[in-house]
Amino acid sequence: MVAAGRPGTDGDASTRADGAAQPRPTSTVARLRGQLSGTLRDRARRVRGIGGLALQAGVAAALSWLVVREVLHVSQPVFAPISAVSTLAASVGQRLRRTIELIIGVTVGVLVGDLLLGVMGTGWWQLALIVVLAILVALFLVGSAAVVIQAGATAVLIATLSPAVRDLEIPRFVDALVGGAVALLVTAVLLPLSPLRVLNRAARPALDLLSAQLEATAGALADRDIARALTARARLRQNKDELGALIEATQGAREASTLSPVHWHQRQGPVARYAQTAEPVDRAMRNAGTLIRRAVTLIEDGEPVPEPLPTAVADLSEAVRLLQRQFAAGQEPVQARERALRAVCAAGDAYRDGVGFSGAVVVAQVRTTASDLLVATGLSQEVANRVVRRAFATADTRAEQRR
Repeated sequence: MVAAGRPGTDGDASTRADGAAQPRPTSTVARLRGQLSGTLRDRARRVRGIGGLALQAGVAAALSWLVVREVLHVSQPVFAPISAVSTLAASVGQRLRRTIELIIGVTVGVLVGDLLLGVMGTGWWQLALIVVLAILVALFLVGSAAVVIQAGATAVLIATLSPAVRDLEIPRFVDALVGGAVALLVTAVLLPLSPLRVLNRAARPALDLLSAQLEATAGALADRDIARALTARARLRQNKDELGALIEATQGAREASTLSPVHWHQRQGPVARYAQTAEPVDRAMRNAGTLIRRAVTLIEDGEPVPEPLPTAVADLSEAVRLLQRQFAAGQEPVQARERALRAVCAAGDAYRDGVGFSGAVVVAQVRTTASDLLVATGLSQEVANRVVRRAFATADTRAEQRR
């Protein structure tokens, strides 16, 4: 017989006949409620992040429809709104390129469709041949997927609608031009994106990931906690999404500050420096990954961990955090530079105190990662290397003075 419960068991558990405890339904409901709440928060963040794009798309579609219908007097302005939304659907930073690709693709589709229809007439096999040739010509000329899609789609329209709709070719081309131009007008003048906001939104996940895993590694070294070090190593390897978003954001910030008169003044200064962080942050990620791998080996092999070594890694973590915070505020990242150099000094102290083979690699990677972060703050590679060497030598001088 199954007992409903026994004294001394968890209030959220029931007991089977074999004595094993099972979670009660209330526990399962609470867990599902927590998962649902997390999912709703994620979806709300997604809506907030994409809300600006949705507004831009709606305004661009409406304006392009009005221009084509009221100014150009096209009775059914379908293609212009589609072109506008297609342009805005491109990644931030790729919209000018998408507009150009849109126009090239439409032009190829119109030319191939018109040429072959005049020679072969209409029919199912003519449609197939026109689409194939339009795609091949687009691939030969540009090779972009967007151009290929537009060329093929336009060829289909020309082959199927031209017999019934007179002079379709010019409206199709004009629609593509108007739609793309209106989309750029909306993003550049009417509802421009803030370059700094674009960069902040994309850079925060990448920099938070790097900072958190360096912080976890510092704690793992201090406590000789191999499990924490392994977790940090695995988590930092999963950085493709964060880095991809950061690279895309740098392109978007450059495009926004170039196209939008509202943000022309931001082409220099914090936005310019921030937009150059993608490559050095990528290098810092890879060098920090090597640092964490050697930290795992150091702990596994039982090598000595001088007290300044975890401090050096923790200072690197704080330098990344300060970099993100100061860039987000539009400030010169002076504090981030100072903390990165403090990490180098601490690494030098650890080296003088005595480290093993893996410990020496960790020290070297602290120096290299600090150099990457200094480049991310706007220093040249040559200057960054020079100040890192000077900071490491300062640690050597302090060691001599202690003797």
